[in-house]
Amino acid sequence: MTNQRDEVSDVTTVFSRLSAAGGVLDNVTQVVAGLAPGATAKGRVELDGHGQARPGAGPQVKIVKVRSVPSAEASQPGGPCPASGVRLYADDGDAAMGLRVVGLHLRNCGTSPVSVNGYPKLQLLDVEHRPIDGVRLLSGGAGIATGTGADDPPQELVLRPGEGARSALVWRNTVEAGSPVNAPYVRVRATPDAAPVMVVPELDLGTTGRLGVGAWAREDSRP
Repeated sequence: MTNQRDEVSDVTTVFSRLSAAGGVLDNVTQVVAGLAPGATAKGRVELDGHGQARPGAGPQVKIVKVRSVPSAEASQPGGPCPASGVRLYADDGDAAMGLRVVGLHLRNCGTSPVSVNGYPKLQLLDVEHRPIDGVRLLSGGAGIATGTGADDPPQELVLRPGEGARSALVWRNTVEAGSPVNAPYVRVRATPDAAPVMVVPELDLGTTGRLGVGAWAREDSRP
């Protein structure tokens, strides 16, 4: 993989492993962190005995997705605590009958209290990291669907070391008249003056033009 951006980036590639008949067995994700602009990283995809090719054919592997985020804004759900003293990351989300819910998680991994108040600040970005206009950001999820866990009232939270908070992104992927909007990347600021973190929730917003954003709510204090 080659970093085609002008900044040091973390590049994620998702490969599908295929059976001899061409069916998808599973996906393999590989991440190269800190790839310099223009640099190329080479590696191997281990098949682990699955997806073996037919005799005389090439390996049954295909690239299904490549995503890149600036290393300075990369989400860090694990490993050493970031310099900011907080972790911010998105989960894998839930999807049912066109309704999508992705959680944003904030964890104080530092040594001092951290205050958050209200809603995370979001900027939706397309595949080239360009801002996406024309999508309404709704306060809470009720304008999209009820029972999503995104409707707690905004409040100020003081997170002690080890404590966390959760927000939620809620949307539908309905497609009607017009061109569907896809926002693979979201730049998130936990507070207006916080350093940005870029997450990759793959927002397939269809033609709805709306995204519900939940207020920060306290999450259990286990790391």
